[in-house]
Amino acid sequence: MQYSVFISGAAQGIGAEIARLFHQKGFKVGIYDINEEQAQDLAKELGENAKAGYLDVSHQQQWQIALQEFQDWAGELNILINNAGILYSGAFEHTSIQSHHRIIDINVKGVLNGCHTAFPYLKNARFARVINLSSASAIYGQADLASYSASKFAVRGLTEALDVEWQKYNIRVLDVMPLFVQTNMVKNMDAASIQNMGIDLTPTDVAKQVLNLALQKNHLLLPTHTPVGIKTKLLYKISSISPQFLNRLSNLLLSKQH
Repeated sequence: MQYSVFISGAAQGIGAEIARLFHQKGFKVGIYDINEEQAQDLAKELGENAKAGYLDVSHQQQWQIALQEFQDWAGELNILINNAGILYSGAFEHTSIQSHHRIIDINVKGVLNGCHTAFPYLKNARFARVINLSSASAIYGQADLASYSASKFAVRGLTEALDVEWQKYNIRVLDVMPLFVQTNMVKNMDAASIQNMGIDLTPTDVAKQVLNLALQKNHLLLPTHTPVGIKTKLLYKISSISPQFLNRLSNLLLSKQH
């Protein structure tokens, strides 16, 4: 039985690695990105079980076109992976309001658009799951990454809500929460927490966790949130048991310039 996966922001970085791993496991893979040429190149590299197309996740009408096109090709939509995202760093007041808005348009509205538009397809599928890309920045608000952190808190909240709400349809809604990953998105970033914590994770590390969540068949055993990497797991655990003032203090230390 062949399942299908639709990945937003799949032309490069984490999304491309997710596409490769799912393709290796025999999935029909949808590689959709605002950079359609790069998406098409990846689809050609993978072969006949891969399809590429254009998608600006901030436009709901484009989601409608892309998902219908994918459904017609794959026959069924089983797994939606909301991977597309952007990041701007630096002092909140020194970052243009247009940049703050763009983060929300892509990281938050993009996930809302994806989940809302995909629901009719997922509801009618034999097996259905949504996996969102959240972040360790959704554990505690990150200085110099304020809007990005807020956007990932929104993804975390939406994931939790829909995971409960869509249980009646047998659709699990999950997320992965990596710390900083070695992609173009974090190059030349102006945030002390990035320098202090380091960038240890690779796109493959994240993609493997996403694939693992997709392959597990028992809905009930899956956690809603999956921290990725030792540092993230430690931060996630500590934040759940320590007082709020200690969480704030630890994040003040992480954001301190050396």
